[in-house]
Amino acid sequence: MYEDRTYKRTFYSAPQSVTSLVAAFLEPAITVLAFILANQWMDEPIARPQLTVCLLVFALNFPGRNRFRDSLLGASVDIFISWLMLLVILMLCAYATRSLHFFEEETLIAWAVATPLLQWAAVWAGRKVLQLQAARLDSRRSAIVVGGSGLGVKVSRALSSLEDRNVDFLGYFDDRVDERLHEAAATNCLGGLKDVASFVRRHGVHKVFITLPLGSQPRIVELLDQLQGTTASLFFVPDVFGIGIIQGRLQDMNGVPVVGICETPFTGTNELTKRVSDVVMASIILVLISPVLLVLAIGVKLSSPGPIVFKQRRNGLDGDEIIVYKFRSMTTMDNGPVVKQAKPNDPRLTRFGAFIRRTSLDELPQFINVLQGRMSIVGPRPHAVAHNEEYRNLIKAYMVRHKVKPGITGWAQVNGHRGETDTIEKMQARVEYDLEYLRNWSLALDLQIIIRTISVAFFNSQAY
Repeated sequence: MYEDRTYKRTFYSAPQSVTSLVAAFLEPAITVLAFILANQWMDEPIARPQLTVCLLVFALNFPGRNRFRDSLLGASVDIFISWLMLLVILMLCAYATRSLHFFEEETLIAWAVATPLLQWAAVWAGRKVLQLQAARLDSRRSAIVVGGSGLGVKVSRALSSLEDRNVDFLGYFDDRVDERLHEAAATNCLGGLKDVASFVRRHGVHKVFITLPLGSQPRIVELLDQLQGTTASLFFVPDVFGIGIIQGRLQDMNGVPVVGICETPFTGTNELTKRVSDVVMASIILVLISPVLLVLAIGVKLSSPGPIVFKQRRNGLDGDEIIVYKFRSMTTMDNGPVVKQAKPNDPRLTRFGAFIRRTSLDELPQFINVLQGRMSIVGPRPHAVAHNEEYRNLIKAYMVRHKVKPGITGWAQVNGHRGETDTIEKMQARVEYDLEYLRNWSLALDLQIIIRTISVAFFNSQAY
């Protein structure tokens, strides 16, 4: 029987760049090396506790961030924040396991100071290597864009803004008259589609980016046939800027190429990493804040008649309905088809309830939701079911935020989008930050959000 092998071994996931591979091991290796050197400098032996720290630090740091193409200022800030967050986690682990006495204070201080300095030095050296490599004439690559639309201009500008700047953009090719082209493309149009193959051969063009719409499929196929006789690398850029791309990637489904457009970031090892970090951190936090929970429970009970914990109906992962816990802050508990959001000076708020809402202490019982697996520590905040039904048809890609578990805190909240969302514009801004979180998730980003939440919770006037 004939087996269709058209797609077999045709599409591959993009290989990891050399700089990304180096960065993946360099950052954790520097951190471990700095710890070993700090111990040697203080004449401390490398015993079992030290080896345990080395393994833990390497695991928490791997894979390292690729900062070689970031600005030195941006890399410095990122290194400092990431290192500070890692130190906080290590201190919490040391406190929970009562193991801090195994290490000398001077050694830890030397390590804490030396590590970010060595990481910054490595980034600086890596940038210099890339700049020297880009400066070599034989390393430069030329590129053209087929298609003079707005998408084609975006591609050319992206090429021109590459950090290593080793790509020379030559111009555009399009069959349309100048009046129908983007203004930037019309001033640098080198010819029509029939001229592309000959131009590529004559000028030794290395890269061709095709940005024609899918409606031009016959012309695209003809162009690809003509370019098969050249050595240029060919790239097709689909016009997906009108779509909310979440974790877009190319996958091989038993030989069939599948382009993922909207997918959860928490698959495979990412899902395991997220869940383990949630359980570990939630367990430690609940132990540490248990006296606070008791005091808050007493305060809620004395503030007004009613239950201590308010159980809210919310939409969780994939839109499934879940029950979320909060300390009750109001005299009424709206949880039906119509939910009225809290406002400044809301008469339903008790005095104690206003305080715990302003400081976000009312959210603390949700760490139990995290252990139950209903929520994560970091993620899009869960909205009332009634609000989801209201906004899902008003805001584009609103329900995409449910591709992950809701969180106790999120990227939107630490960027000023807490409290009442009394307009579509406010809700839309919150959703945009939620989708940005889904696109750029990393464990380091989660830790950054947690640290920023601590300061926002006590010094923010938008919560009530």
